[in-house]
Amino acid sequence: MTSGSAKRRLLGVDPGLNTTGYGVIEVGVKSGSMPLPGKIKLIEAGIIRSKPKDSIEARLREIHSGLREVIETHAPDVLALEQLFSHYERPRTAILMGHARGVICLAAAQSNINVLHFEPTRVKKVMTGNGHAPKHQIQLAVKIQLGLATLPEPADVADALAIALCGFHLGDGTSMSALTKSS
Repeated sequence: MTSGSAKRRLLGVDPGLNTTGYGVIEVGVKSGSMPLPGKIKLIEAGIIRSKPKDSIEARLREIHSGLREVIETHAPDVLALEQLFSHYERPRTAILMGHARGVICLAAAQSNINVLHFEPTRVKKVMTGNGHAPKHQIQLAVKIQLGLATLPEPADVADALAIALCGFHLGDGTSMSALTKSS
């Protein structure tokens, strides 16, 4: 990149107690300006699995450990995380998901990484224009925006990448200015 330009990384996380999706993207930025459009690159994406038969403590340790490894390997500047979605018929799911989000936020805090929080409907709206888009549309939008040859699989990975892209497109005043500071 030219003088005055830098590359910054965003880590998107789709939290789950059994499967946590993650995606690391890199964006080109000019010192003192907004991220450059069209300069988005996929660095790595995958899932962190815990064993459903393990205790909740062991599962949370696995999520935390796996995410710490991703953070240490890729040194993201910002972590974008999906907000809790709770359905009135399943409050236990929201509580369990809150535990997963907690260890994800802890991993970010331990590395002094700002966390952006996005509601699932907001991510879908940013990615497709429809806040209730089905998984396939999210996968297709991620494929197009990152210039991938195939749809990202599994859906947890596509969701994590969509969350990272949402962080790139929206950010917030604090984290976007952190993204654009020169190295």
